[in-house]
Amino acid sequence: MNSTASRDYSLRQDLDAILTLAADDLRTLDGARIFMTGGTGFIGTWMLETFHHAIVQQGLALEIVILTRDPRRFAQKAPHLASQKRFQFMRGDVFNIPESEGVFSHVIHGATDASAALNESDPRRMFDTVLTGTRQALDLAVKKGARRFLHMSSGAVYGRQPWDLTHVGEDDRGAPDCMVPINAYGEAKRAAEMLCAIYGKQWGLAVSVARIFALLGPYLTLDVHFAAGNFIRDAMAGRTVTVQGDGRPCRSYLYAADLIVWMLALLVRGQSGRAYNVGSSESISIAELAGRISTLIGNGEVTILGSPDAGWNPGRYVPSTQAAERDLGLKRTVSLDEAICRTASWNGWSL
Repeated sequence: MNSTASRDYSLRQDLDAILTLAADDLRTLDGARIFMTGGTGFIGTWMLETFHHAIVQQGLALEIVILTRDPRRFAQKAPHLASQKRFQFMRGDVFNIPESEGVFSHVIHGATDASAALNESDPRRMFDTVLTGTRQALDLAVKKGARRFLHMSSGAVYGRQPWDLTHVGEDDRGAPDCMVPINAYGEAKRAAEMLCAIYGKQWGLAVSVARIFALLGPYLTLDVHFAAGNFIRDAMAGRTVTVQGDGRPCRSYLYAADLIVWMLALLVRGQSGRAYNVGSSESISIAELAGRISTLIGNGEVTILGSPDAGWNPGRYVPSTQAAERDLGLKRTVSLDEAICRTASWNGWSL
């Protein structure tokens, strides 16, 4: 157990830290009326937790309308958020956003199924969900007079990062191979960013784009295709942490509390028409990550199977974050070890 990592954890400490680090940006949102898609997923839930905490602790006056396919399911997951009077949960999806009354000052668009299984089995639906959903959200923003629009994109827009490129920057012109269907997600995110640029030019909508890389934190699902989550799940259960591939691919992980500070900055003061990488610049191989997790919270045992990697990116996936650091004053505050331990603690791990 790393001596710097948390033995005890509560979400409250993260939310308090966010309110401190993002104090000015949250004050800017006082009186805002926000429309949000993707509000019940991993990132969306963290944003709602933050807004709820700011309402309760600081009296922040804002209203949020959240589009969700299943309000009842979310109420079971987070009843304290579902019962927040300033949150209105609207049943629907991004293919056909229901009518809502009044105007919105901000739109946060994060509704995307980042499922590797869907990308493999039904790439057309994946592509349609990303592109049609973004267009619908942009249309709503224009119709409702929104001042600012935050689009959650992905580092997948760069395609496969070359091995000799340690950190990919926003000016990189790499792209997914558009003749390979497994790239439907990344290529759709590229097209969605183009839509954002078009709406900025034709309708004057102030759009900032977050190109999000890999993440860790409470609410992360541990039983889907994310390697870090799978490793944490197995280590917590006392099992040998298993790497399916050869362990060479490199990733980096931003903790959710830092993520939300960054997202609030982009929502409030990100440069219009600009994309920002959102992630950690600390690179780690998948094999090293498995060893780190097993040592911190498991039995220290790791097995590397060496199977062929069928994913879209068997190489590097590590951003340069210089633009966000330079232009918006953002930085990472939670170490990788701490992020691993807090994620595990949230899911019931203890010494």
